Amino acid sequence: MELHITIDGTRDLSGQLYRQLSEAIRSGRLADGQQLPPTRLLASQLGLSRKTVSDVYEKLGYEQLLVGKVGVGSFVQTPHASPQRRNASTQLASAGRIARWEAAPVPLRHSAQEAPARYAFIGGRATPSHFPQDEWRACVQYAVRQDVQARGRYGPVEGLPALRTAIAGHAAFSRGIHCRPEQVLVCSGAQQALSLLAQTLLEPGDTVVVEEPGYPVARQVFVAQGARVVGVDVDEDGLNVEQIPDGTRLIYVTPAHQFPLGMPMSMARRHALLERARHLGAIIIEDDYDSAFRYEGRPTDSLQSMDRYGLVAHVGSFSKIMLPELRLGYVVLPLAIVQAVQTAKYLNDCHTASLGQHALAKFIQDGHLLRHIRRCHDIYAGRRERLQYWFDGALSPWFRLVPASAGFHVAALAQAPLDIVELLRRARLADISLYALSGFYHGPARHEGLFLGYGAIDKLDIDTALAIVHTILQEMAPVV
Repeated sequence: MELHITIDGTRDLSGQLYRQLSEAIRSGRLADGQQLPPTRLLASQLGLSRKTVSDVYEKLGYEQLLVGKVGVGSFVQTPHASPQRRNASTQLASAGRIARWEAAPVPLRHSAQEAPARYAFIGGRATPSHFPQDEWRACVQYAVRQDVQARGRYGPVEGLPALRTAIAGHAAFSRGIHCRPEQVLVCSGAQQALSLLAQTLLEPGDTVVVEEPGYPVARQVFVAQGARVVGVDVDEDGLNVEQIPDGTRLIYVTPAHQFPLGMPMSMARRHALLERARHLGAIIIEDDYDSAFRYEGRPTDSLQSMDRYGLVAHVGSFSKIMLPELRLGYVVLPLAIVQAVQTAKYLNDCHTASLGQHALAKFIQDGHLLRHIRRCHDIYAGRRERLQYWFDGALSPWFRLVPASAGFHVAALAQAPLDIVELLRRARLADISLYALSGFYHGPARHEGLFLGYGAIDKLDIDTALAIVHTILQEMAPVV
């Protein structure tokens, strides 16, 4: 690759080269330690004499912007205090819009610089060590071979046929989904599915209903689209359907395992929701984010499997049951919106990367996914039992678990007034990450308590961490 240098005319050749190289180094465009082309090669590329280039390199070396290594070459040496990149001085016409995006909340976004706690009850994350690396590696190698056959061509916007067929079969087997592969749209994670549905279905000012408390990222996706987002309370049966206002265009729910409280939506409430959506002509987004792990009771039907009106968009993700870095999810679309959402997907990113799709299709077809889910089910069930042991026992004076039969997080409601912020602070000093339920409410929290993910913490660590939490609670609010 040629170094980007422009020589204009035949005057001050040395000065032109020096100024451009000096600016590129001082501004950071040329990174510290980056090797420059040999003088002979750069001179040939620019149509200059080798002496001209050598003199410039020597001057830059004298200014300690280049360092020469005998027999190796010349390398950039960035000054210790490089000036900041120049900002545009022109007032941008979109300044107000840019400011709103800068000020927009980014809920549940974890800083890469934040040191992880030794005992982390973080939600939505699985333990990487339980992932079947050997099986996945074989599927990736298969995917590389498949990808060679289509090299240099874009993939189908809706996803590879093999993966869409595999997802349709998996969803039918595990969640009772009724669909054809043509209704499946492969996305870069479930979050892209939410964004695509919002772009396709909403105009600024349209009303969207979300659960309160609920998934704050979904709320922000709809707000970013200019929607009027209405939070509707949940109770032990799920979303209070009678609170859904007239004029609602979109309804977002987590019926299998309410996020964050954890209870499933009752069958009566599901039927009522479908009828209300039919009356409104509203699309329901069923976020089925972690229902693959069920521990008690009979499996409940997915909302999509109960839909007789073509109103439910069923969103699924492989981030929870596999690995989040794969960035693979899907949405089973109602027939009425398939083409429209595919168009939105094409305009967003053309298609999801094919390599991961080939690998995932093979992973599902060969039965690795179901075996992985069964293995993880036993692991998570053991962790869930330890949490129940502590909250039914030593921690019961302070907290009560919300009954939940699926997923890998639980909610613990405070039994009496308790300074949750102080509890979180003290726990973090003991290298324990706890999370407050209040962070999932858009308005004032109706319930104070804790959100406890157990996908990424080992069973034995749960006992150690909660014993420390018990000690902290005794110091903060001793039981009389």
